[in-house]
Amino acid sequence: MDYSESFHPKFKSDLKKIDKSVVKEIKEKHLDIILEDPTKSETLKGKLSHLYSYHFQKNGTQYRIAYEVLEDDKIIFHYMVATRENFYKKLENRI
Repeated sequence: MDYSESFHPKFKSDLKKIDKSVVKEIKEKHLDIILEDPTKSETLKGKLSHLYSYHFQKNGTQYRIAYEVLEDDKIIFHYMVATRENFYKKLENRI
């Protein structure tokens, strides 16, 4: 399946808050992994049940990327990227 990517307007500012080596890895590796098989990640629950959460760890810190799969349009819409701490509360506020 070929998906294209779209990003929440605040996604870019999320990246600015993360270490540059992690941002590089996100752009070169993790976003591609999501594009290859977007439904492989964890499905969230409750108000966020339409979203997926991709997890990875770098330098002992856990990170999350929250996104939605828009099947009809074949788009992966990335909502947020951040460390695990308070991630889901911030995500609820963003949506």
